Amino acid sequence: MTPERREKLLAVLNKRQANLTVVLEDVQDPHNVSAVMRTCDAVGIQDIYIITSKAPRIKNWGHRSSSSAKQWLTIHDFDNAADCFTELRKHYDKILTTHLAADAVSLYDIDFTGSVALVFGNEQNGVSDAARGMADGNFIIPQMGIIRSLNISVACAVSIYEAMRQKNIAGHYNQTGLPEAQYNTLLEEWGFKAEDLEAEK
Repeated sequence: MTPERREKLLAVLNKRQANLTVVLEDVQDPHNVSAVMRTCDAVGIQDIYIITSKAPRIKNWGHRSSSSAKQWLTIHDFDNAADCFTELRKHYDKILTTHLAADAVSLYDIDFTGSVALVFGNEQNGVSDAARGMADGNFIIPQMGIIRSLNISVACAVSIYEAMRQKNIAGHYNQTGLPEAQYNTLLEEWGFKAEDLEAEK
């Protein structure tokens, strides 16, 4: 590994955030999924959760849209929302779904300095009733136009960039955000060897 590549990978890994994730429920277009992956990588999200309950799981999402982002992310696959939410509860304090409801809060009222999972539903029907029933609440992205709907990948990008803005102000990117065990596992998965790490000492 060249010194330049080692420096770049460490810079990325040191800004990964353990207390923010994206959940995709039955998103049908592989290009939407891969676009979300690319944005997650861009804002420092390491873990994403994909629920596929209505069709066979897709393993080879649109590689052109993701620009190989999936190789740098930890993807958790589930075939039902209940199992996924059980796992989410182990790692995140609050789970919010994108849904226009009477109790929905604005994206800009969410405190992203805490531990948050954001759930996005499929292109036609949004988040399922089951998922909404297990979540802690709903949120919406304020819009001023006639068509009050955004493409799933756009909605996700808007949401997690707001999260990044808040986390940046709070200084979350100035310190290592991943647990030590996960950090060390990713070092190995990303191709670091003992001599690479020794060079950092």
